[in-house]
Amino acid sequence: MVDSADKLAYFQAITGLEDPDLCTQILQAHNWDLELAVSSFTSNHNNDPLSSSSTTATTTTAVEPSISPVHRYDSTAIAPVAPPPPGLAWKIITLPISIISGSLRILSGAVGFGFWAAGGILSYPLGFIGLGSSSGRGGDSSAQLVTVSAASREALEFVAQFERDYGGYGSSMPNFVGEGFMDALTRSRDSFKLLFVYLHSPDHPDTPAFCEGTLCSEVFSAFVNENFVAWGGSLRGSEGFKMSNSLKASRFPFCAVVMPATNQRIALLQQVEGPKSPEEMLMTLQRVLEESASVLVAARLEAEERTANIRLREEQDAAYRAALEADQAREQQLREEQERLEREATEAERKRKEEEEAQERAAREAAEKEAALARMRQEKALSLGAEPEKGPDVTQVLVRFPTGDRKERRFHSTATIQSLYDYVDSLGCLDAENYSLVSNFPRVVYGTDKLSLSLKEAGLHPQAGLFVELN
Repeated sequence: MVDSADKLAYFQAITGLEDPDLCTQILQAHNWDLELAVSSFTSNHNNDPLSSSSTTATTTTAVEPSISPVHRYDSTAIAPVAPPPPGLAWKIITLPISIISGSLRILSGAVGFGFWAAGGILSYPLGFIGLGSSSGRGGDSSAQLVTVSAASREALEFVAQFERDYGGYGSSMPNFVGEGFMDALTRSRDSFKLLFVYLHSPDHPDTPAFCEGTLCSEVFSAFVNENFVAWGGSLRGSEGFKMSNSLKASRFPFCAVVMPATNQRIALLQQVEGPKSPEEMLMTLQRVLEESASVLVAARLEAEERTANIRLREEQDAAYRAALEADQAREQQLREEQERLEREATEAERKRKEEEEAQERAAREAAEKEAALARMRQEKALSLGAEPEKGPDVTQVLVRFPTGDRKERRFHSTATIQSLYDYVDSLGCLDAENYSLVSNFPRVVYGTDKLSLSLKEAGLHPQAGLFVELN
């Protein structure tokens, strides 16, 4: 929880006001809501950004409050600064929360530039303003100073105004992006370039000559467009004014070279204040590029390696999924084949059992039929009685079968035609049950209507020849 003294120090660092009583009154008027107080102060001073910037430059030259992520120093003390590394004035700048929250594409998972902070780092605590404070006001989004549309609109208006004012002095000029600072920073990170920042002070007397002679120089603008992502902001705009406070701009024209760092901060690699010739600017920017080339190359290689690893994982995942799908398809095919074989085996077993049962049933029926026929033949043979001896009342009967067999027997002349059928049945020479006994000369069929006639009445006495005719 930030106490009142810290809020007062933050407010003085942001606004550049040296009078602690005045800052205390402003904070008290806004119930010690730091972000709301800064928003109100910024809105009231947008009409005269140059004077506000000058005040900030004066105060920051005398006092540079510094709060690192771990230690907090006294707001009236100059932060101890180690000797800077050769060439670049390295600083880590914490961006205002209004600029960070004003972009939908907040830097996340930024390139690992943390080691740029080695030696001589000044950590400006501007990013602590209002972090999570929106919930304290019921989530009122109107408290954010710069929205996405406003930041983009300011950038587009700056680019259009710059082209109107200085586009006619040469065929080239820096390709300032028409988007907010955070979006431009993201663009530079994604393209592995440094971000060239120009803060435009329309009322400064050196601004026209610098824009015409340096920024719009064909050689300088071509160098910037090839090697940097360029972003410009006017001090008359909210975002340009805030960036001038964050970068501690004390003289104009003001240019800076930054790159994204960790925790929503930027690494200030170089700042150029005051009018400079194209040659001086080119030498400075060339030196910055040379000294940061290793970091940019490492970042590019890291991103390419990360992309290659992602692609490799995707290819491995795709190959794994394809192999898994193939295995599953084979397993499914094997299951289906196994199920088919099991069904066929079950069906074959069922048919085999049915055939065995049918055979057994047929054999049983045949046996029963044969037994019935045997009983029937035995019964009919018994019903015939013994064969009589020859005599005047005995009839000799010859029976011819379709197979050519002949059977002969003697019957009493008083025996009936039915006795002849019983005799034929008792022999078991016929498989057919439906037949008739027929005489040839003359042809007489002894059917069911003559079964009760005696042999003598039927004209078959004393002897007769009959043949079996199958119906």
